[in-house]
Amino acid sequence: MLKRKIKKIFHWALSLCVVFMVSFLGTSAANGNISLDSLTNGISRLVDMGENQLSETTAEGSKKLSDNNLMNKIDTDNFFTDNDNDQDKVKANSGANSEANSADSGSAINRLERVFFLKEAVHAHINAADYVRLQEMPESLQQAVVAVEDRKFYNHWGFDMEGIFRASLVNLQYGEVKEGASTITQQLVKNLFLSQEQTIGRKAEEFVLAMDMELNYSKDEILELYLNTIYFGSGYYGIKEASEGYFGKEPAMLTLSEAAMLAGIPNAPSLYSPYVDFMLAKKRQLVVLDAMTAAGYLRSSVAEDAKIKPIYLAH
Repeated sequence: MLKRKIKKIFHWALSLCVVFMVSFLGTSAANGNISLDSLTNGISRLVDMGENQLSETTAEGSKKLSDNNLMNKIDTDNFFTDNDNDQDKVKANSGANSEANSADSGSAINRLERVFFLKEAVHAHINAADYVRLQEMPESLQQAVVAVEDRKFYNHWGFDMEGIFRASLVNLQYGEVKEGASTITQQLVKNLFLSQEQTIGRKAEEFVLAMDMELNYSKDEILELYLNTIYFGSGYYGIKEASEGYFGKEPAMLTLSEAAMLAGIPNAPSLYSPYVDFMLAKKRQLVVLDAMTAAGYLRSSVAEDAKIKPIYLAH
């Protein structure tokens, strides 16, 4: 019931966004920032996408997928063969400073499309060849990421107001950005769609997309997407590349010590990659294990044992 009410409120908010976007597009066209032809073509694209989605929904009716796993909901034939660049999009858009990511986020038409057709936009950024299902990842890895990146992940709707308030106070105190408050969901939409520019408009779009993501995907699906797209440093995007690149094994074979080390990297990949500075990566691993203990995922004795287990890198 609560989710249904929130969904109605969100749809109402989306209606306001439509009014804002139409106004924005019209103003841009009037000022010469966007041509009338471009505006018309963009609207036509939205209409076509909507009609296609409606046709597919009508044809399928209320058919349920036999397997609830996210990858079985991705039509790889449609999303990874029609466009020659689709296979490379995950790497082009997962990087924080990607030019393609920045260009995509700057298009008003693309912004509007991905709000209303979020799943299609997400699927276009997924590399099916390296995609790992959540069931194939050790539970310790999932717990480590949640503990160190977003402890309230399973309780919020895309953003953590308490965390935002706390970070704002810290940043105001120092007069610069010292602490962030991005949730796993926010990090995911930033990695997939947005640039790193610090503007009110981009931040507002991040909040809208995070809420949209929470309404369209389960928490497990969001975590799965996050682990498959996040940058782990040393050129590794996603958990499969990171696990094989750092430890020479599949994600399912990761030990607790290895999982904790990997979970600590995304916070600052250029610093915490064990190939860049192993000692710093090890210190970060200890922070992750302590966070897991504080979150109730590990007993202190288990965490202490994991801290002294040797780590063997693939290279």
